[in-house]
Amino acid sequence: MPAVFAFLPQSRIIELAKETYMPADQSFDVVSKVEIQEVKNAIDQASKEVNARFDLKNSKSTITLEGTETIQLASQDEYTLKAVTEILGQKLVKRGVSLKNVEYEKIEPASNSSVRQKIKLKQGITSEPAKKIVALIKDSKKKAQASIQGDTVRVTSKDRDTLQEIMGMLRGGDFGVELQFTNFRSN
Repeated sequence: MPAVFAFLPQSRIIELAKETYMPADQSFDVVSKVEIQEVKNAIDQASKEVNARFDLKNSKSTITLEGTETIQLASQDEYTLKAVTEILGQKLVKRGVSLKNVEYEKIEPASNSSVRQKIKLKQGITSEPAKKIVALIKDSKKKAQASIQGDTVRVTSKDRDTLQEIMGMLRGGDFGVELQFTNFRSN
């Protein structure tokens, strides 16, 4: 026994040894979030392009963000609305917003024979994709636990390499939303 530990009681030496040599639990959270500021930037860029393009200049097309979960598109007819939707989609992708987190609703008629469409932004992981994530982790037979916590999934394991493998496995899966990995912890 090193001289440093000579003054400590035997029970404390054992505790220190366990803390030193026992692996701690590692964890991370699986989330799905859309950065609203990036959505606003994409809307601004798309609006500028729509107003500058010759074929869309006088189409009375508008793109507005309603709250933090809905984008409202309006245009004179369905053809120009589809063009505006395509421009917005390109700008969202350029700004790093995945189109997996965007849900297009039905095109509706509006006043003066114009049309409009709402686009919902998916925030968080709903229960169905969360259950699929947990089932995939359990079926993989990896030494890790997954638990649903609201709109996130927490994955815990003693081995950091196992967590890396699970991240790779989740990146390869299709859950209907874009997944991000956050809140890495070592307990």
